Amino acid sequence: MSQSLPILDTTPAGIIASAGSALPCALDLDQPALRAALAELGEPAYRARQVYRALHGRLVSSWEACTDLPARLRTALGERYRAVAADLVVQALSRDGTRKRLLRLADGQEIETVAIPATSPEGARRLSVCVSTQAGCAMACTFCATGRMGLARNLTPGEIVDQVYGFGRDDPENRPTHVVFMGMGEPLANYAATVAAVRLLTDPDGLHLSQRRITVSTSGLVPRIRRLADEKLDITLAISLHAPTDALRSELMPINQRYPLAELMPAVVDYARQTGRRVSYEYVLLRDVNDGPREADQLARLLPRHLSHVNLIPYNATDADFAATAPERARAFRDRLAEAGISATIRASRGRDIAAACGQLKAENRRRGANS
Repeated sequence: MSQSLPILDTTPAGIIASAGSALPCALDLDQPALRAALAELGEPAYRARQVYRALHGRLVSSWEACTDLPARLRTALGERYRAVAADLVVQALSRDGTRKRLLRLADGQEIETVAIPATSPEGARRLSVCVSTQAGCAMACTFCATGRMGLARNLTPGEIVDQVYGFGRDDPENRPTHVVFMGMGEPLANYAATVAAVRLLTDPDGLHLSQRRITVSTSGLVPRIRRLADEKLDITLAISLHAPTDALRSELMPINQRYPLAELMPAVVDYARQTGRRVSYEYVLLRDVNDGPREADQLARLLPRHLSHVNLIPYNATDADFAATAPERARAFRDRLAEAGISATIRASRGRDIAAACGQLKAENRRRGANS
């Protein structure tokens, strides 16, 4: 019998209420919603665009910084809305430049976000931000620190995008260039907020990121994958696969009991065909679990050759009983996939010295608090 897993979602009308009893956050409002809110204050429609550009374009962190608005309006907005969604609890800085933050939301929930700097082969600077979409996670993947915490609640669109904006406020000359929805939580279980956040991040009046620079990951919620294909978004879909067979994947990822590979793979192939976008398959290498030549051959038989790429991910140790694959074994796995015609790379491990894997900083902060 399939394990019962809570797959929570929110409707656009109900998103903002999930953050608790604090003032609502203005980052949750798109331009039509802002126009309606400002109309209630007797303000003309053009004020909505000014406010929106200040929040999502200039990335202001306070209403006082909106100097193009009348003082009376800044006061009125401050009485009704927060300008930011989260407060910084702690930041860890890696030797390789990776920054990981633990953020506290208005209701006390804590989430993580990571900024990873890199330089392209052409010399272009990039800053990728990995965002969380839920406080905790209900997927219960056995190798994931977040999965061991359980799910507290979904995040709002403003709580998602503010993870990106926070790094942008730090250095206005080096704003985030890429966003990956691979932090805490299952993005497609919080479908409405995830899609709303993508649209906010790519709005020309806001940060105006290219949709091609956004990746949304999922552990395999088949109906939501099919729904996402109909959104007409030019984003990259990443599948957290981690095993080439139902038996092994169900051991590692309980969601596979609900949506086995026979349902997942056709949905992913249809997504690639419908959107014309290459799909990434995330595969955490676990020593003596999923990293042998047999598993490589099984994976090669499972995946389509067209519009597919495998990201082989070195395992970051958690409290779970797994170990990392040796580098030479990881290279052998990659080469075996390549020989079978499957595009694959080994992801460079970043931020190991600051526990940059999902859920690790929050868990460490909890341990420190318990021991203090």
